[in-house]
Amino acid sequence: MSTQQTTVLTAERTGSTAPRTSVRCEDADAERFVRELYAEHGTALLAYAARRLDNDWHRAQDLVQETAVRAWRHGPSLSLSADGVRPWLFRVLQNLVIDEHRARAVRPKVPHQLDDVVIAVGDDTDRVLAAQLVREALADLTGRQREILHVMYFRGLSVAHVSDLLGIPPGTVKSRTYYAMRALKTALITRGVHD
Repeated sequence: MSTQQTTVLTAERTGSTAPRTSVRCEDADAERFVRELYAEHGTALLAYAARRLDNDWHRAQDLVQETAVRAWRHGPSLSLSADGVRPWLFRVLQNLVIDEHRARAVRPKVPHQLDDVVIAVGDDTDRVLAAQLVREALADLTGRQREILHVMYFRGLSVAHVSDLLGIPPGTVKSRTYYAMRALKTALITRGVHD
């Protein structure tokens, strides 16, 4: 930061009530400029920005900082008294707030609380619990119902293969499968599993 780009907004406090005049950038460095800007106007600017941003203090602080940067950049052209620079600061801040509202209107709303965010965990808990529930429900079925479900679904055989394996007609394989699935569904519903 060049000291030639800055303007100090307030003169040294002398204890008098006389209006303070601006000090050109040659007389003060950038750090002093920003410190005095915040000391003189920071609280009012921050309160204004926070009110306009629905009490989003973090964003309000960002906009006040951006206002300070713009004041620093325009330092040589700001030859106003300390009292006259305040309206300029508020105008810049107001424009930044308007830009912020426009940007928020374009962007989708993001939840503010991390507690509202559900993060999927890559564990197998649901799969293990579902398998345990099915095992318990299968215990409620008859031996024939368990057998038909095992060969049809767990081994993945076709109706023709099951018919040959068990020595029963294909129609019987289909009806046993239907009734076994219905019994399994009933057993799962009694355990609190819904469709």
